[in-house]
Order: sequence, then C-alpha cells, then structure tokens
Amino acid sequence: MLLACCLLSLLTTPEAHTIIERPTRQSPDDYKYQRSLLTLQEADQGFGSSIVLTANESIVNNQLMELKIDELSLGYIDPYKFSPARHFFEVLDQINRSPLFQFIRAMPKGAVLHAHDTALASTEVIVNATYFTDLWQRGNFTEGHDPEFRFSRSKPTTGDAGWEPVSTVRNRMGAERYDEQIRRLFSLYEEDPQRAYRSINDVWNRFSRIFLALNPIVTYKPVWEHYFREALREFYEDNVMYLEFRGLLPTLYDLDGNTYTPEDVVEIYRTITEEFKVAHPRFAGAKFIYAPMRIADDQTVDQYLKLAERLHRQYGDYVVGFDLVGQEDGSRTLYELVPKLLNLPASINFVFHAGETNWHGMPSDDNLFDAVLLGTKRIGHGYALLKHPVLLKMVKDQDICVEINPVSNQVLKLVADYRNHPAAILLASNFPLVVSSDDPSFWRAAPLSHDFYMAFLGMTGVYQDLRVLKQLALNSLRYSLMNEQDKRAAEAIFDRSWNDFIDAKAAQILAEKRNEV
Repeated sequence: MLLACCLLSLLTTPEAHTIIERPTRQSPDDYKYQRSLLTLQEADQGFGSSIVLTANESIVNNQLMELKIDELSLGYIDPYKFSPARHFFEVLDQINRSPLFQFIRAMPKGAVLHAHDTALASTEVIVNATYFTDLWQRGNFTEGHDPEFRFSRSKPTTGDAGWEPVSTVRNRMGAERYDEQIRRLFSLYEEDPQRAYRSINDVWNRFSRIFLALNPIVTYKPVWEHYFREALREFYEDNVMYLEFRGLLPTLYDLDGNTYTPEDVVEIYRTITEEFKVAHPRFAGAKFIYAPMRIADDQTVDQYLKLAERLHRQYGDYVVGFDLVGQEDGSRTLYELVPKLLNLPASINFVFHAGETNWHGMPSDDNLFDAVLLGTKRIGHGYALLKHPVLLKMVKDQDICVEINPVSNQVLKLVADYRNHPAAILLASNFPLVVSSDDPSFWRAAPLSHDFYMAFLGMTGVYQDLRVLKQLALNSLRYSLMNEQDKRAAEAIFDRSWNDFIDAKAAQILAEKRNEV
C-alpha cells in the first residue's frame, strides 16, 4: 500500500509529466534540410569530389551527365537494357553504339597501369600477323584441340607430321572463314558466355590456352616488333598517353636460327617506345614490369629473381617493377615466396597481383596481406580487399593504389553485374585507385575505353560526373612508376590534351545550341 502511494505521488508531480512526455518530431522543412546536409556530406567524400570544374568543363559535364542519366534511366525502367547488368560479350555491340561510350572514347584518359604484353593489341593485329610469310600450321580448328603454329622457311621438323603453310590452309577454307577462326581462337569472346564458361576454372583454362597457342606466333621477332608497334598505336588512338605493361620476356626466334634473350627483348621494347614517342609528341612513353608466372618451382623462381635483379641494374629506367602473374586460386602464394622476395634489392618496385579472388580466408585471398607487408606500390585487382577492413585502412593510409580492371573481373567470372563490383564502394570514397584493362585483346575490348565506360556507368553513383573521369586520368599518372621529372612532363602533356578536348567539346555544344535557336 505504501509503495502504491509513493508511485501515485511521483506520477502526479510536475516532474512526472516531463518524464513521460513524448519528444516532438522535426518539421518537414527541418527534415529536408538535415537530409540535404547528409547527402551533401556523402557526395563531398566521393571519388574526384575535390576537383573544381572550369566553365567549359561544366558545359561539357552537363552533356556527359545527360548521356549518363539517359542510360541509367533506361536501365532503371528495364534492367535487361542496362549494359553493366549483363555480360560484356552480350552487350558489346550495344556499348559500341552508345553515345556515352563514344564520349569516353574521345576523351583523354591518361595511362594504363595494368595490362599484359601479349594481350595488348587487338585480335585484328593477330589476324594480320597470320598473313606474314613462312607461317606453318599443324592441326585444325576443332573444339578443345587448338592448332599449332610455327614460322619456318621450310616445313618444321618438330613433332609429328601434318605441318602445312597457313596460306594453303587459308586458301582451302576461304580467307573470311579462316580469319574468323583465328579471331575465335585468340579471344575469349562467345555469343553465349554463360553456357561456354560455367565456372571460373573453365574460363581460366581457356584463357591460359590462348597464351600458349599465341606464343609461337608472337615470339617470332618480326611479329613481336609489329605487335608492339600496333599495340602502342591502338592505345594512342584510344587516347591513352602512357602505358605500364607486364610481361614474361620470352625467348624470341627468327628464320636464321637466332634466339633473343630477355635483355634483347627489353632493348626491342625500349627502341620501339622511343621511336613511337618521337612520331607522337603527346605520347609520354611506356615502361615494363617484369612479371613471370607465380606457378613455378623454387629453382625456376630463383632464376626469375636473378633476372629481375639483372634487369633492374641494366635497364632500371625502363624495367620499373616486379610482379608475379597467373590465376591466384590454387597457385603458389606470395607467403611461400616471402624469404626469396625479401632478398631482392629494396630499390625494385613491387606491384603485386593480389586478391583477384572471390574466396575469403583461402590462400589466394591471403596474398593481400603479403602484398601490403612486402611494400607493394600498387595492388593488381585487389578484388577481395573490401573483406579486410584492417588492410583496407592500411592501403588507404599508405596511399597504395588499387588497379581496377572492370571488364576482366566480369569476363573471368568474379562479378556478374558491375553495380555489385567491390570497387563501387571504393569509388564512393576518395580511395587511391585507377582503372585499367588487363587483357583487352582477349575480350575484344578497346585498350581502355570499355573499362572506363563500365566503371563510370556501372560502378559510380548517379551524381558522380566528369570529375570522376578526370580524377581517374590524373591518378593514372600520379601512381605510375615514372620518375618525378617524367611525371611532371606527362602531366603537362595531359593538361594540354585535356584542355584541348574540353575547349573543342564546349565550343561544339555551344554551336549546336545556337543552331537550335
């Protein structure tokens, strides 16, 4: 009874009314104001948000955003018509007709920092290489049995019989049919990619076979030189002004029985690069990253590392980094090789592939830990990085650039819909990253434009605009392995190219508006 009286007394005091009074809600105007502050705060943290657009850039940006929103709106109504939601091969023709893609293709895009030597030039360059004289073939274009190729003045004596001149096989099949078979042989492209590649292992097996089949063609010295020249031309025409590419430096051969060492191959690269720079003053050059296969025994790895040191001493101005390549799942890990890698001179830049996997906590995923601890300057792919919050913070704090390769990640079956790519989250913040193309030849992609298109349309928010594209280009020069003097020179070239593009585009837009009036 006493307790009840005490409670009643509490409830009837003036203080009791303040205790049980419900808080009032915001007015609609206050709510809208708070909401706008929140959205602005998030937008201010987005990739490229620190860039301030000039008057002409704003004019161009308005057109760019109209093109972007047109495609986003169409996809929002009918997701099947949204290119980033479907497999790249299924929508390649649709993308090529896109006004947004055409805009991106015409735009200066800076550098490609992640691409591989024998997957740079288009399949048409390979088709043309099969017209070189003295090319022989053994075997037909049958499912699962790729033909073998070899340049020789007379019928090759290696292996079994069955060698024929390619010219004979082409005449028998018809040039159009033969050339189409070559395109199919040296690309992963399929009309029905979901049926052709059921798992990541299926596509990687085919991917590896392409390199093996292509090797005897491109390692013929005249083709090797032709291929690299054509690759530089195609990158330049796609408005790429600098290239850092990875490769294995295979032994080349010619018709006189000569073979060419890795050092000879570097000399070929460097000579062709300098010739191309002279002919194209707005091309800032190319550098090489020595990147042998990660799936090798200890003795072979030791040979790789000795060569890496030798190249660093002799050609440090051109061979600017070291990496290990190949499918990470089921392969040797960086951790297994740490003692050997730590013996390399600290002046050799590491730029490791790491985290190109969907697994979490498996050995391939753990490569991210060792890449960071070994001091990698950049991370190739880094697809799994988002699953590691401590590493994610370390990468950002240490300004380690992540090399994103959107089309590669989808074709090699890490992601189906670009909107779900982990880098979409990195692009929502000011994270150190670049967009590159990996192996554009094998998916019939442009040297860089298709990857920029997929990143911009499929991996950024509706509000993210021209500043994203400009930041990607600037980052590609900033995080390159050029020395500081060359970086400044490259940035000056980019500024001229960018301003020329913007000014011409703005003038065109204003002229079209005057004509409409």
